[in-house]
This record gives sequence, structure tokens and C-alpha cells, in this order.
Amino acid sequence: MINSVQENGRNLRSHRTARVAALALLLTLFFDPRGRECAFGQPSGPNSVKIVRDIPYVPGGDPAQKLDLYLPEQPSDKPLPLVIWIHGGGWEAGSKDGCYFQFLVGQGYAAASIEYRFSQKALFPAQIQDCQAAIRWLRSNSKKYNIDPKHFGVGGDSAGGHLSALVGTAGGKKAFAPIGGNEGESDRVQAVVDFYGPADFNAVMSQAAADKTKSAFNFNHGDPYSKLIGVDLGADTAKGDAVSPVHYVGRDSPPFLILHGSVDNLVPFAQSVELQDDLHKVGVEAILQRFPNSGHGGPAFNLPAVHQLIKDFFDKYLKRERIKIETLPDSVVSPR
Repeated sequence: MINSVQENGRNLRSHRTARVAALALLLTLFFDPRGRECAFGQPSGPNSVKIVRDIPYVPGGDPAQKLDLYLPEQPSDKPLPLVIWIHGGGWEAGSKDGCYFQFLVGQGYAAASIEYRFSQKALFPAQIQDCQAAIRWLRSNSKKYNIDPKHFGVGGDSAGGHLSALVGTAGGKKAFAPIGGNEGESDRVQAVVDFYGPADFNAVMSQAAADKTKSAFNFNHGDPYSKLIGVDLGADTAKGDAVSPVHYVGRDSPPFLILHGSVDNLVPFAQSVELQDDLHKVGVEAILQRFPNSGHGGPAFNLPAVHQLIKDFFDKYLKRERIKIETLPDSVVSPR
């Protein structure tokens, strides 16, 4: 009997260990874009890129409140439009290292990559306050770095996609108390590229339940959505609204390019459909690029055709080039 109990105890501990390991792997995949299947490797780009690292954008601030700048080694004869990358990581992990938009440097752009405080250190709205502070700092220092303060684009993946979308829709509305100074500068951007970011926290659970793709999360048991806002999803609709990009959509929202996998089990595809619909209702350009059979990231998001789509989008709205933006065919963006 004792041996049986001991054996049962060992089996229970083994089962718990396996569950913990599986959860750790899941959180790694959600939190760190480099942990996913080739979701965002360092994109290839020109060799002549000068990187200025770890610039504080909040004087005397938190160690996380820093950014990196990616500039052409050969200075431009005119200020360059700036594309700003906000990394993913479930709002509690990830790194500004390895800016996805680096491939645009040398093609008429400067780039920046933002670090921000994580949810285990500071609950929302600290993350969007940091992003907006970085944008104001970049505008304040635009002459120093030869960037065009009137033409800023932003993008990010997963949690970074959420923050990018929120930067876009909440920009200029003073919805969040400014930090870091430079309050005379605008925190608006002129274009947004959103890689599968959450858009409506109050709808996540119902959309996940209706999705044929089974959600990887047991909501309200340590999921990153709830940890970001400090309460269970659905327990406080006001907090859910405050963190949701759809809540701030208006006619003054910038154009959006949204990229999302059809079988994403971490952020329901319906989140991006809802965001696009809400933007269209107020007359804002919003293009949703669907990735059939892709999940939360994957190699399809790093294809040359996707890079070109992003470049065309920014060229149209940051350089004012006359380009017709069309979504890519399923045959191009479906994994082989």
C-alpha cells in the first residue's frame, strides 16, 4: 500500500512537471517572437547600417525605457521618414534587439526599436505611456538624427502589435497621462503595421470560444491579457475598453496594414477582423492580410513578398507615393 501511494505520488509529480514544462514552452512561444518557428528572424538588410543602442527616452527613468536607432551609414541629404518597431512578448518579455524594420534602412527610411516596462513591473497603461514617450522623444530629437518628424510609422508583433495599434488609434487623444517630458511634441503616427495584435480585450474570450482553433490559454488563470490589466478578463469592462485599440478608433486614425494567421491560437483572428471593420466604418484605410494555415507567427510573415507589401504600405503613407496596395494571394503566403 505504501509503495502504491509512493508510486502514485511520483506519477502525480511527473504529471505536474510535464504540465509546467508545457506551459513554460507555450509562454515562451507567446512572449518571445524569436522562440516561434522562424516568425521574426533578423531580416536581411543592407550592410551599411549604423546602430545607436540604448538611448534613454525618459531622463533618469527605468532601465527598460530605452530605444535603439537604425540609421543609414551614408547620411541622407534630407530627413528620412521613421519606422518604429515595438517588440512582442506578452507584455512581460521580449527585447528591442533585432528590429524587424531594419530591412527598410537603406531604402529611404530610418528605424527605431523601443523597449518598454513589462507587466510584472508595471500594469497597463505603463506600456503605452512608454511607447508614446519614446515617440515624443524621437520627434524632439528629429533634427539631431535627420529624421522627418511629420512622417512616423509604427509596427509590432503580438503584444507589440497591440501597442502599435493603440499608438495609432489613441494618438493625440491624451487618453494616457504623458511621462518623460517633451509634452509639446505629438505622439501621433501616420501609418500602422499590426502583426496579429489583440484589439478588443472585452471580446477575446468570446471570440476564442467561437473560433474553430482551440485557444492555448486557460483564461483568467495567469494568461498575459489578465496580467497586463491586473484583473480577470471580463471582470472590469472599463479596463478592457481602456486597453483596447478599437475603443479609440476615429476618423483621425491613421491607415492600418494588419497581418494575421487564420489559425492563431493565442490571439483570435477575429480580433483583426473586428479592428479592420471598425476602421472601415469611420472611413479609415485598413488592409487585412490573411495568412492561411499560419498561427501566431511563422515563416510566412518573413517572406520577401511580405517585406515588399510592408514597404509599399509605408511608401504610400509616409513618402506619399502613388501606390495601389493589394493583399497577397493565398498561394504566396501559405506555408509550403
